[in-house]
Amino acid sequence: MGLSWQQGPLSPGAIGRFLVPQPLPQRLLYAEPLRRRMRVRFGGTWVAESENVLLLFEPGRYPVAYFPEADVSPGTLERTEYETRHHELGITSWYTVRVGEQIAPRGAWQHIDLPACASELRGRVAFAWPAMEAFYEEDERILGHAADNYHRIDIRQTSRRLVVHHRDRVIADSKRPLVLYESGFAPRWYVLRADVDESALTPVEHETFCPYKGLCSYYDIGDARLAVWSYREAYPDVGRISQLLSFEPEIVWVQLDGKQLRLEPGQTVVPHGPDRDLTVSEAPRSR
Repeated sequence: MGLSWQQGPLSPGAIGRFLVPQPLPQRLLYAEPLRRRMRVRFGGTWVAESENVLLLFEPGRYPVAYFPEADVSPGTLERTEYETRHHELGITSWYTVRVGEQIAPRGAWQHIDLPACASELRGRVAFAWPAMEAFYEEDERILGHAADNYHRIDIRQTSRRLVVHHRDRVIADSKRPLVLYESGFAPRWYVLRADVDESALTPVEHETFCPYKGLCSYYDIGDARLAVWSYREAYPDVGRISQLLSFEPEIVWVQLDGKQLRLEPGQTVVPHGPDRDLTVSEAPRSR
């Protein structure tokens, strides 16, 4: 998503290129100030709070928030003997995060042997997203990973005809779909339930979570597993898609104005990054 994930300009699957005379390094890291107050909660208390957070964008990963050491609560971090080596940033030292009797082993890290080109990260600490109780921007909880300033969603109404087939059955036929454009992903087409033969859909006990759209529910169509999804209570910023249905063109036959839709390489959603252990139960159904 955004700069470094899916097909963003810093990701391994970038669909564009930088117009420069010499090839750029295969891996480009980018850091910039978040310019928002960010807080981290663990053990029922705030373990970090800062208006000087730095976001690091690394190819193939969601952005990671780095806090100045001075903005971390004293006594919260306990250095361990465990170290790793980052390809570009050198030796990484890991901490146990402790609040009273509650501990998170390897719950935070710091790059302690930074090259001169990465001096902005000196004296800064990052917290492992799944290990902490919650991250906040001001008083609103941020789920999944640090918000990507370069992630964008646009929703547009269209009169193009969308038809969905499974085998010989027409599942949906609409001349009023909504199309959702999201950074790094293929356009996704959403259809009103009135334009769908819902008798063909079987709800399944499967949910996923998007930090930008909310909780997502799924349906099977016969033997076509997870062929349909819906954000029943999408976040207000994308509320126009609430209750609408979208169909996976890699699973069922989806046609737009008579042309079959196919995902381009790299546009399949792949869970990855600091939010990989987030459980759906942590995601509120409204904001």
